[in-house]
Amino acid sequence: MSETTQCAPQQGQELIYALDIGTRSVIGLLGTKEEDKVRVLAMEKLLHNHRAMMDGQIEDIAQVAATVRTVTERLEQDAGCKLERACVAAAGRALRTEQGKSQRELSAPEPIDESMIAQLEAAAVADAEQAIRGEEGQQLFLVGYTAIQYQLDGYPLTNLLGHTGRRLEAQVVATFLPSGVIDSLYAVMRQAGLEVASLTLEPIAALNAAIPADLRLLNLCLVDIGAGTSDIAVCRDGSVVGYTMVTVAGDEITEALMKEYLVDYTTAERMKSQLAQSDQLSFTDILGQEQTCTSQQAQAALEPAAQLLAKEIAQQVVALNGAAPSALFLAGGGSKLSGLREKVAAALEMDPKRVSIAGGHFKTSAYSDAFSLEDPEFTTPLGIAVSAGLGLINDSCQVVLNGARAKLFRSGDLSAMDLLMMNGYTYFDLLGRSGKPLIVQVDGRRTVFHGQPAKPARLLINGTEVQPSAIVHAGDRVEFTPAQAGADCRLTVSQLAKRLNASAVLVNGERLGADELVPAGAFVVVQKEQPGKIQDPVVKPDDLRESVLLPKRETPPVQQSISLFLNGQPIKLAPKADGSPYYVMDLLERSGMDFENIQRPVSLRLNGGECLFQQVLKAGDRVEIGYEDEVRAP
Repeated sequence: MSETTQCAPQQGQELIYALDIGTRSVIGLLGTKEEDKVRVLAMEKLLHNHRAMMDGQIEDIAQVAATVRTVTERLEQDAGCKLERACVAAAGRALRTEQGKSQRELSAPEPIDESMIAQLEAAAVADAEQAIRGEEGQQLFLVGYTAIQYQLDGYPLTNLLGHTGRRLEAQVVATFLPSGVIDSLYAVMRQAGLEVASLTLEPIAALNAAIPADLRLLNLCLVDIGAGTSDIAVCRDGSVVGYTMVTVAGDEITEALMKEYLVDYTTAERMKSQLAQSDQLSFTDILGQEQTCTSQQAQAALEPAAQLLAKEIAQQVVALNGAAPSALFLAGGGSKLSGLREKVAAALEMDPKRVSIAGGHFKTSAYSDAFSLEDPEFTTPLGIAVSAGLGLINDSCQVVLNGARAKLFRSGDLSAMDLLMMNGYTYFDLLGRSGKPLIVQVDGRRTVFHGQPAKPARLLINGTEVQPSAIVHAGDRVEFTPAQAGADCRLTVSQLAKRLNASAVLVNGERLGADELVPAGAFVVVQKEQPGKIQDPVVKPDDLRESVLLPKRETPPVQQSISLFLNGQPIKLAPKADGSPYYVMDLLERSGMDFENIQRPVSLRLNGGECLFQQVLKAGDRVEIGYEDEVRAP
């Protein structure tokens, strides 16, 4: 970096720096928002020195970072300021889209509110994630999801809000990436000395540039053909319904030329770009011999690779959309291959007039006094700039989670639960695990001594404790302390005897030492004051629970037993030994759920509404604890 750049003013908030980090090149674009468009001020493109990426995924972090730094330095000279943050997009061969379903049965018909819908969608996302996780067994990063269908009492609806019914169903399309893909992108930005200003997916960015929002009521498809990957996005009814990727792209065309004419990659790329511009191609092969061929001959040599590319694109489009779309746009440098548009149309059995090269709609969201922006190769960098500059993506990357910028892709409302899931937390981090109970046979009766409940999770937005369904906004500071597992129940012989109001106990027929631990599954015989006589346990099994140390609260302590309802069934709670009140978390183990194997979101409701773990209980309360798609609303 030059001394001039080092002394230059810092990047202003109004300056947009969009970075398209592709398989073969990095394109950097500078722009500013002017009214409802992005004005492009400068643009730089630089090829990687060697194969630093494979199928859209970063392989050599240092090499990609070096390319990014060079592009950044060139743009700094153009801008006259130091660039500190950039808007980026992620792609990768591991991008996965999966459908998920969920259903919920209410105890009686009632109006559907936003909280019910959010819970229903969250359960559907969890279903999609479980399907992928079961196949791959790796940590996934939720990119985002779109609800594609609802049903109420068996009837399809586009929106459940405000309707009254009993049986709710939702189907979503959720998109995931392995967390490693995101981590490598952030690593490149750190090494290049840049901060991530916004983060989205390449197909989302490309869609925002190529297809204006007012056209998305139609069933349209965008295919962005880069060097290593072809990104696909489908929209209909005003929203994006799915994303996917094909690992066949422009490199297959280039490699076909390399093999046919014995040329290096750079020469093959130049030949590919000249196919539609010249009738005859001149080149030097790897043996140093000057060669010529006609464009027709070269295109004939490319025919098998081009047919394969068109076939793979068509198959993925149909798999994602269910059928051929109403219209399809081709974008990216690979879309400029002569004859590819017609081949894709044929593979999809579409009218060729309904398959077009992207670029005609760029002017609706961007313009430039210095550059022609109709080239489809600019689709992704323009899309990144437009998405960030016009607020088409949630500015959620500016959310701070536990002191660090959160890694998020998401448009629309973002809940705290979404934020946590996208950053590696699970539903169980909210619930925690209660300590394992000690189960023994006391005078022939199965008796359970519960372990301590989990210390509840703590979730705050800007210092205020909130529910996981709370909406997160740009600039929010989120603090999350995961739930901590409770201690397992461990009782010595003397402690067990005290619990049972016994003078002594026999464990597995033996009189053990007072400080010896009682093993799980032991057979215990209770002895009265007079040895040899047996009495029944004084305390009922459900009342045998370890006391829990919770923060002191102003709520008056419970001095007597209380009766309430848990999942519709009456339950009586004896006073705690220390006189402290009962909390919702005290009922987790009594709910009948297997908290060792939680697979879906869990709902906690008190008297008809959502509640926190540390909510104090009183006589007559009605508590519901269960999976979100099964719990009954009182």
